[in-house]
Amino acid sequence: MKSSSPPPIPSPPHPTEAMPIRLLLIDDDPIFRLGLRTALEDFSDLKVATQANSGTEALDILMRLQPNTVSVIILEPVSGRSNINPLSGLPLCQRLKGDYPELPVLLLTSQSEPLFLRAAQQFGIEGYCPKGVAIADLVQAIRQLAIGQSDWQRLPDLPPTPINSVRPPSWHHQVRSYGLQQIEESLALVTQELQKPNLSNFDWLFWSGRRRELLAARWLVNQLLPTDVIVVEDSGHSERLPAGVGRSSKPRIEPIPSRAGGRSPALPSRSAIALSPPASLSAKVQSPSPNPQAETVQPATPFELTLSMLQSDLPNLSGVPLEIDILVTEKKRDLLYIVLRKLQEILEELRFSQVTLEQLPPKRSQILLDLWQASITDFFGKYYTLPLGNQNLEIVNVLLGYAVIVQASTLDKIPLVVEFLSQQLFETPLLIDNVSYSARTPEALVQAEMLLQNLIIQVANAVMQPLLNEFADLEAIKQNFYAQHLISSREVARFRNNLSWKYRLAQWIEEPKAIFESRYPLFVLSDAGIKQTSIYAPRRQELEQLQGIPLAVTLAFESRDAIAPRLRSTVAWAGKGVVYILTQVIGRSIGLVVRGVIQGIGNTLQDARFGKNSERGK
Repeated sequence: MKSSSPPPIPSPPHPTEAMPIRLLLIDDDPIFRLGLRTALEDFSDLKVATQANSGTEALDILMRLQPNTVSVIILEPVSGRSNINPLSGLPLCQRLKGDYPELPVLLLTSQSEPLFLRAAQQFGIEGYCPKGVAIADLVQAIRQLAIGQSDWQRLPDLPPTPINSVRPPSWHHQVRSYGLQQIEESLALVTQELQKPNLSNFDWLFWSGRRRELLAARWLVNQLLPTDVIVVEDSGHSERLPAGVGRSSKPRIEPIPSRAGGRSPALPSRSAIALSPPASLSAKVQSPSPNPQAETVQPATPFELTLSMLQSDLPNLSGVPLEIDILVTEKKRDLLYIVLRKLQEILEELRFSQVTLEQLPPKRSQILLDLWQASITDFFGKYYTLPLGNQNLEIVNVLLGYAVIVQASTLDKIPLVVEFLSQQLFETPLLIDNVSYSARTPEALVQAEMLLQNLIIQVANAVMQPLLNEFADLEAIKQNFYAQHLISSREVARFRNNLSWKYRLAQWIEEPKAIFESRYPLFVLSDAGIKQTSIYAPRRQELEQLQGIPLAVTLAFESRDAIAPRLRSTVAWAGKGVVYILTQVIGRSIGLVVRGVIQGIGNTLQDARFGKNSERGK
């Protein structure tokens, strides 16, 4: 299995402040990689240098990297999203340790089978942590491996062999049991935080939102992962039970912890709870029922559907240049996910602040501005700096200085924001094609999903807009954020020119046309990528306020609409006249002449033939 092509990577130096521990994440779940990277950002001596979604991609990355680029590999050896991974499991562990024996590997995996883990240990893997481990324990294990030590303290013992089960639970039950165990442990911690006295309002809001996410995650696990049925023998009779469920299992009602009010210590670091992103961005309430068949499956919320769409490659299929197109796919996905999460947090804050329906319109601009600022800070990092000359420039402060420009050019033009917020906060009906639909109807949910996706795409564009204006051609920015085919200065300049023309065309032609046609163009997500659609909306007031070139464009469209039918009818009438003249007059005349000529030639030939015959008779 050992390959001679890739050069061995030297042993990494001891971690210091000047040389952080550089990590390579290998996991085929992009959402988990995002959550793990976000959790590790709070530790200054750790840095995620690169990521891979498969063993094959990781080996290719290691072959291209310079020595000492990676200090520790964090590996999920078992593919959870695809069964066709060409290199995974124990062969991947053996290949990594064969090609790079001096590079420490830490298993961060949902695989808890002791035989598997001990086999990996025999191949030379230096450490193991189960998924769901506390972030402090994970960081400690990483640091242990970085200084040349191993960490196998969490290797589980061999489980006892079940006596009463006829067959062991399948992988469905194993994954389900592990997921539920992790969720229950997290719920216990969150409930403990909520029961603390003197909890501040913000802390209570934060932990309440986390609790709802965990409840929704537990509901999704129970819905998506079926339980196995095993046979349990007891006192001479058998009983069929769901795998992993005892006779004393009953549906539970989760009590909502009450607030104690007052002050509390500072909010815990996000690394303590953000190891993996929430399974659901919007909680759903499910009443327990003794009859599982009687339970009603709630439809997926717009946040859940949008989150699932973010797992695709997100190519732009709309034909309209977008600012986020310059990003590498992983960064684009990260940015959209951050905007989605920040929007959900803002909705929670609005609920907690008891904002009324009448207060939403005047707060619209501030809400979008807060969303934009929070997304910039979280995406680039509050203390992200760029070396410019002899000084380090804090990029976030520079980007936030574009607030007025971005709000006027992008944020204020995002359509139907108040309608979407009202539907989410107060379950107000949505107007679709002049028909009012209740907030929970399928039509309203589809409309809300489109509005949500357009909102996060436009805010993500607004996040990239000042970066392209201020730091578009800096090498550090291009290496960390840009797609490979857009990394040259020429391609960056071409990309910016296309965006400039997009804004001009939108201001002078596309936006007046959309106003005149009473519609809003929207960017939406699909399994194939980002597409553009439009929805009907009355825009009479905006039409009356148009001036200058935009007004001239609408007048041109109106003139065309007024003249075009008459012109088409005139051209059609003239065309019919020309056809009549050509066919009935000229054509017939030509036909008569030709027929006369042919008849004359025929008569001449006949006369000539008859004349000769008469001469012969004489």
